[in-house]
Amino acid sequence: MTICHYIGFDVHKKSVSYCVKTGDGKIVEEGKLRATHEALRQWGARRQEPWHGGMEATLFSGWIYDTLEPYAAQLEMGHPARMKAIFAGKKKNDKLDARQIADLLRANLLPVCYVAPAGMRELRRMLRYRNLVVGQAVQMKNRMSGMLMEVGAEYSKRRLHGKHYFNELLDKIEEVPEWVKDLLRLSRSSLEMFEAVQRQLLERLRNEPALLERVERLRSIRGVGEVTALTWALEVCDPRRFPSIGDAVSYCGLTSALVESADKQQRGPISKQRNAHLQIVLIEAAKLAPRWNPQLAVVHERALQRGHHNRATLEVARKLVAYLLAVDKSGQPFQARTAPSTETEVQKVA
Repeated sequence: MTICHYIGFDVHKKSVSYCVKTGDGKIVEEGKLRATHEALRQWGARRQEPWHGGMEATLFSGWIYDTLEPYAAQLEMGHPARMKAIFAGKKKNDKLDARQIADLLRANLLPVCYVAPAGMRELRRMLRYRNLVVGQAVQMKNRMSGMLMEVGAEYSKRRLHGKHYFNELLDKIEEVPEWVKDLLRLSRSSLEMFEAVQRQLLERLRNEPALLERVERLRSIRGVGEVTALTWALEVCDPRRFPSIGDAVSYCGLTSALVESADKQQRGPISKQRNAHLQIVLIEAAKLAPRWNPQLAVVHERALQRGHHNRATLEVARKLVAYLLAVDKSGQPFQARTAPSTETEVQKVA
């Protein structure tokens, strides 16, 4: 199907500005739509010519993309960080932004980013919410410990968050204001609610048919747990979009920024252009994985001899990415490579 029109969308929370151009740059139509499902469907159904659309990826671009995609010959999302450099100019408004996006489409210069299927995005949203709840539970635990320290109460840090010990502690502690005990009881109720919510969310993800086999394969890597496997599967979605291990490592935020000029290279800190959710989980997994995985233990020990613990953890996390990508692409359980025997090496040399 020949694409006759190129349409740039400048999306916002309450409105969507658009500009329709032909292949030679002539403006056919411009306007603004209400950002509602019904308004976008009606507009898409009225289009007579096949069209190629583009928009910037934002917090609320996903549902707009899903609504318009059935009516487009092709619809793409632009990478927001790269589009900022393109749009740097003195004048900026919704109409000009829509025109520029249409021009980028005409010239095939739109910095396209990956758009995960709608079903995977829903599951990913659930996992991220579970991670948020876990973080709030940790903050609540720290707050409870802080309140006990503020009033000088003696307690066992290891047993504090056990239900029976906590109830016994409130009955035994003396010289503690009653309002502090009330706050501790409220905090305990919130903590139990957070833990129940995160367990329910994890149970739903655990039993999702679209993830069962994939997560099981990823967990065949020793040191990779359920949460790490789920995070990789839902944040990466399609592993084939990474042509190399280096691209996957960069996406996970495990490489440092590189500045090169006049034959001089300078490495900066870990780049902040990354998937933060995946980075956090991989770093936490890399701290524990060497205890269970001999191959990763060797990587950690080798890196530790050249640097400090943080660098060793990063090396393990990068190796984890290589393992996860290989298993996900091959569709086969992980199989560790064994070193060749002495006889085989001699035969090869001969």
